[in-house]
Amino acid sequence: MLVRTGVFASVLVALGLALPAVAQGGLPQLPAAEQTPISALDHQQDEDPAMLARLKTEEAALIAIRSDFPALFAEAYSRYPQIPTGVLEAIAYSQTRWMPLSVEAGHNENHHHMPTAHGVMGLYGGEGFTDQLSQAAALLGVPADRIAKDNRYNILGAAALLAQEIDGERRGRRAKAAPALEDLTGALARYAGFTPVDGKSAIDDFARESFVFDVLLALDRGVNEKGMLVPEHAIQWEKAFPVEKLVRLRAPFVRLDLTKNLIDTGDFAIDPITETLVGLNAAKEDEAESKSTDYGPAIWNVAHSSNYTASRSAAVSAVTLHTAQGSYAGTISWFKNSAANVSAHYVIRSSDGQVTQMVRHAHTGWHVRNHNAYTLGIEHEGYVNNSSWYTTAMYNASAALVRHFCASYSAISCASAYKGAPSSGINVLADSVKIKGHQHFSGQTHTDPGINWNWANYYNLLNPGSGGGGTGATRILASFESTVGPFNTSPAYSGSTTGISTASTALRDCSMRKNGTCSLQVKLVDNASSSAAWAVRLLSGSGTPASNTSLTRANGKVGFWVYSGGTGLSAALGIDDSDGTERSIARTIPANTWTYLEWNLADAAHWDAWVGGNGAITASTVTLDAIWFYRAQTAYNVFVYIDDVQIRN
Repeated sequence: MLVRTGVFASVLVALGLALPAVAQGGLPQLPAAEQTPISALDHQQDEDPAMLARLKTEEAALIAIRSDFPALFAEAYSRYPQIPTGVLEAIAYSQTRWMPLSVEAGHNENHHHMPTAHGVMGLYGGEGFTDQLSQAAALLGVPADRIAKDNRYNILGAAALLAQEIDGERRGRRAKAAPALEDLTGALARYAGFTPVDGKSAIDDFARESFVFDVLLALDRGVNEKGMLVPEHAIQWEKAFPVEKLVRLRAPFVRLDLTKNLIDTGDFAIDPITETLVGLNAAKEDEAESKSTDYGPAIWNVAHSSNYTASRSAAVSAVTLHTAQGSYAGTISWFKNSAANVSAHYVIRSSDGQVTQMVRHAHTGWHVRNHNAYTLGIEHEGYVNNSSWYTTAMYNASAALVRHFCASYSAISCASAYKGAPSSGINVLADSVKIKGHQHFSGQTHTDPGINWNWANYYNLLNPGSGGGGTGATRILASFESTVGPFNTSPAYSGSTTGISTASTALRDCSMRKNGTCSLQVKLVDNASSSAAWAVRLLSGSGTPASNTSLTRANGKVGFWVYSGGTGLSAALGIDDSDGTERSIARTIPANTWTYLEWNLADAAHWDAWVGGNGAITASTVTLDAIWFYRAQTAYNVFVYIDDVQIRN
């Protein structure tokens, strides 16, 4: 996430930090489309053309459906000017990914008996949550069934409910101007429609905080993808939530000029890897409540005691993957509702892969009927009929969690995960398949995670030794386990690199890795005397092709795992060919997640001419010249991590 200089300065002041010098103009901005999550369509490898074709068809249909919504949102803002522009679009994105939900279309499978959400705004109709449809019907004077099914009245109904909450904070008086986005936290929390639990107030409920955070996060990032458009507005997070709650919500912040592992702010710090706010005082009550002892990266927020069994009758030996048929915040709230009688061990958010644990591993979650006793359950935010929910961040967070299970329980092997084609019905698999979906267990009626879950991609994330995906023999060119391998030249190699200082480094680092124990940390330091955009040639073999390992062109795909804490970076490869050097097309590096980037040596569309080249790999044997990084100029240091550079033939 990119935070504007002025906004982040206020965060630092609130935390007692000083802002380092920034080049004139502040941090470079990206188009909103480059800041949005990567959907299931972007996970496809060439081994599953059927799924790729299906997703393209689905997304084309959704774009057509979404084309009417901007005008309907505009009408709602005209009628309710107290609502800041963009908030309704962000609510629709958080609740439904702009897909009208209807029982008739099969979008509401009643998964875990969760209250049904309706329409593009995901309004609830009671069933344990607030009856937003009836409340909106009273405000608009139209039947609740029409609000559930008609896009126009669904949006107007949500607007009326939110406007009522905003006016309630003003003692019923309408203001001429809409409030600041940061002042909407209370109104949004009350609007959310969840039922307060355990005597807590609605605003203090973690599920409602998560709902507000997700809405504001969509606004902060901006969304411009596949017909969905949420206008980008910088959120001053320290005004929206107390710092303690920002820690609990794992709110994102931009990277500072890092000189040590943590930037100490007294009680809080900015983690240089995740770029999120963390607490330093483990004794703080709020922090103690938010820690998971089973899986460190997870937030701990216990389900209601009537929704799980506080023991196990069998050893843990399998994992069940679910699609929640609801939002992250709604799922958390439902598991905390004493009337639910259901629960899963973990819930994962789509937008950033945030993980919340709700049931201890030693306890039995109620999520897969007759198989509860020996399974661990993971709920993934979203709906089975909309692939937009299945983002890179969600896949990676889920796979990391399951890899932790594989390391913790001898009976669960990541190699035993299902890796076949997705399906939309019940497809019972053998007991030897230890990691599979709800739909793959016997005695079930639910069909999640469904037709849009990419099992082949997920299997490769669980078993990363096979590279980024697909089939073929894999050869690791650099694992960084004991040395920097062929990448023994400074990133500021003269003659080709621009924009960065000679203080930049490429060093082996064992505090951050995708696989094994170590990776290569590339620290990029701006050249203060230049305003040029960065183009960094991380040279291999000291510039001598003979010093690099030979690569076979035939069916060859070269790639590597990469992680960056900030947005704006892209990467490419340089390949020494028989007629010179070719440079690949650049690929965007998503922020805050390990991503596998890959290029096909035999595909001319992946290559451009560089020094003496012709824009295609033509020799039967070539060598890796360099990894390239590109970024708009910034005064901040940027850290990039590379792991397992490899070729598949």
